[in-house]
Amino acid sequence: MDLKELMAINLRRLRHAKGMTQEELAERAGLSARYIGAIERADVSASVTVLGQVAEALDVDATELVRALAPRGT
Repeated sequence: MDLKELMAINLRRLRHAKGMTQEELAERAGLSARYIGAIERADVSASVTVLGQVAEALDVDATELVRALAPRGT
Protein backbone atom coordinates (compact mmCIF):
# COMPACT_ATOMS: atom_id res chain seq x y z
CA MET A 1 0.00 0.00 0.00
CA ASP A 2 1.44 3.39 -0.92
CA LEU A 3 1.30 6.52 1.25
CA LYS A 4 -1.53 8.03 -0.79
CA GLU A 5 -3.75 5.02 -0.05
CA LEU A 6 -2.62 4.89 3.57
CA MET A 7 -3.50 8.54 4.06
CA ALA A 8 -6.88 7.99 2.42
CA ILE A 9 -7.72 5.17 4.84
CA ASN A 10 -6.45 7.02 7.91
CA LEU A 11 -8.13 10.28 6.98
CA ARG A 12 -11.50 8.61 6.54
CA ARG A 13 -11.05 6.62 9.80
CA LEU A 14 -10.02 9.66 11.83
CA ARG A 15 -12.72 11.89 10.34
CA HIS A 16 -15.40 9.32 11.16
CA ALA A 17 -13.99 8.86 14.68
CA LYS A 18 -14.35 12.61 15.22
CA GLY A 19 -17.91 12.52 13.86
CA MET A 20 -17.09 15.03 11.13
CA THR A 21 -18.41 15.30 7.60
CA GLN A 22 -16.10 16.02 4.69
CA GLU A 23 -17.63 19.49 4.55
CA GLU A 24 -16.89 20.18 8.22
CA LEU A 25 -13.33 18.97 7.89
CA ALA A 26 -12.82 20.98 4.72
CA GLU A 27 -14.05 24.16 6.40
CA ARG A 28 -11.79 23.65 9.42
CA ALA A 29 -8.79 22.87 7.21
CA GLY A 30 -9.40 25.72 4.77
CA LEU A 31 -9.84 23.31 1.86
CA SER A 32 -12.70 22.32 -0.40
CA ALA A 33 -14.91 19.35 0.42
CA ARG A 34 -14.23 18.09 -3.10
CA TYR A 35 -10.49 18.03 -2.36
CA ILE A 36 -11.02 16.21 0.95
CA GLY A 37 -13.09 13.62 -0.93
CA ALA A 38 -10.35 13.23 -3.54
CA ILE A 39 -7.78 12.60 -0.79
CA GLU A 40 -10.08 10.03 0.85
CA ARG A 41 -10.47 8.22 -2.48
CA ALA A 42 -6.68 8.36 -3.04
CA ASP A 43 -7.32 10.24 -6.27
CA VAL A 44 -4.75 12.90 -5.32
CA SER A 45 -1.57 13.06 -3.29
CA ALA A 46 -1.76 15.68 -0.57
CA SER A 47 1.22 17.97 -0.08
CA VAL A 48 2.92 18.16 3.30
CA THR A 49 1.26 21.55 3.76
CA VAL A 50 -2.18 20.00 3.24
CA LEU A 51 -1.21 17.09 5.48
CA GLY A 52 -0.51 19.62 8.23
CA GLN A 53 -3.76 21.53 7.64
CA VAL A 54 -5.82 18.34 7.77
CA ALA A 55 -4.03 17.06 10.88
CA GLU A 56 -4.58 20.36 12.66
CA ALA A 57 -8.26 20.39 11.67
CA LEU A 58 -8.62 16.85 13.06
CA ASP A 59 -6.59 17.76 16.17
CA VAL A 60 -4.14 14.90 15.60
CA ASP A 61 -0.43 14.66 14.95
CA ALA A 62 0.33 14.58 11.21
CA THR A 63 2.00 11.19 11.65
CA GLU A 64 -1.44 9.71 12.42
CA LEU A 65 -2.41 10.31 8.79
CA VAL A 66 0.46 8.27 7.38
CA ARG A 67 0.93 5.66 10.11
CA ALA A 68 0.43 2.05 9.10
CA LEU A 69 -1.90 0.33 11.52
CA ALA A 70 -1.08 -3.13 12.81
CA PRO A 71 -3.25 -5.84 11.25
CA ARG A 72 -6.25 -6.83 13.34
CA GLY A 73 -5.67 -9.67 15.72
CA THR A 74 -2.02 -8.83 16.39
